[in-house]
Amino acid sequence: MIATGSLMNSTNANILAAPGACALIADDQPDVVTALRLLLRGAGYQTEGVNSPAAVLDAIKQREFDLVLMDLNYARDTTSGQEGLELITHIRAMDSTLPVVVLTAWGSVELAVEAMHRGVRDFVLKPWDNSDLLKSVRSQIELGRKRRQRRRQNAERQIVNYKLQQELTESQEIQEALLPKDLPQIEDIEIAVAWQPARAVGGDYFDVLKFDDRYSAICVADAAGKGMPAALLMSNVQAVLKSFASAGVAPSELCAQVNSVMCQNMVPHRFISCFYGLLDTQTRKFSYANAGHCPPMLVRGGTCHRLKEGGPVLGIFPDSHYLPGEVELSSGDSLVFFTDGITEARDASGDEFGEERLQELLTLGGEFSARELRDLIMAAVGEFSDGPVQDDATLMVLKAD
Repeated sequence: MIATGSLMNSTNANILAAPGACALIADDQPDVVTALRLLLRGAGYQTEGVNSPAAVLDAIKQREFDLVLMDLNYARDTTSGQEGLELITHIRAMDSTLPVVVLTAWGSVELAVEAMHRGVRDFVLKPWDNSDLLKSVRSQIELGRKRRQRRRQNAERQIVNYKLQQELTESQEIQEALLPKDLPQIEDIEIAVAWQPARAVGGDYFDVLKFDDRYSAICVADAAGKGMPAALLMSNVQAVLKSFASAGVAPSELCAQVNSVMCQNMVPHRFISCFYGLLDTQTRKFSYANAGHCPPMLVRGGTCHRLKEGGPVLGIFPDSHYLPGEVELSSGDSLVFFTDGITEARDASGDEFGEERLQELLTLGGEFSARELRDLIMAAVGEFSDGPVQDDATLMVLKAD
């Protein structure tokens, strides 16, 4: 029997329609479809009625519904519910967020369990109670809309994440292209480099600029911060530095010029440490200026000399002056440039690798080539920190023959 309780007596907020909701009603008995459509229309729902599983699937293909209210038994038989169970599976395959409420005169615990297992949200026996049925319809529509909203949000996040990943990949390719792929050959000098950004891109920069057969420049720099902001800042520094660098510009003068430009373009709380040196292969003199960078280590005969002469970091004090420094390289000297990602690598207890460990490795490896020293240091840092670097890390080893 079809319930005939008046809808006019059921007007509380729990049973009125969710705004703009549309329900698909499926039953092979026309009078049941008519009664349900009248009931749902009276509660404010849009409705569409069909009488077979095939018609249900066709309707779902044609438009979006907020709910399917369906019988389990159709033309094939009248009691097993198998036809309806198969229909539920097809509906779930088409739209896993579409709520399905089953309404049947033939029910059992086993059938209800199987229907729920296949994705049915509620199971109601005929004859139904109008008020209870409307509460179930409203509840399931609201839950279904929330599921669809989550699905849309997840899809939007995936699109955003995909685009961000694409941008990071492209940024990484651009940054790697800005760094030297092949280091220039300098007479009687071997150079080896390791560069590891903490993220996809980083704020460390290194370069070897060969101006002619006699003069070459060595540069290592570190922008404050990590990731994309540091990488953008460093690309700006690189462009400015290359525009001023030449064999005729002293390192102290170059640092002052770069600093003046960067102070005009710098955002608050950002700065760059930079070491720039000019090597004369005829005289073996290496003139330099250190702009607040980790002082490189010159290892000679088991002793270590630090290249400290210079001035403050770039980008903060527009009128800064930089003192010139100079050393003369001898055969067997090792000159090591690095960023703080090397010496500030931490182990599990929070202890830093430190400059003392780095210096000890250099003094012990006095007979090593530049490549061997680079590999030795990077392996020691990796073993100490037992994982990837926490900060951008750059190491450049120069060995004089």
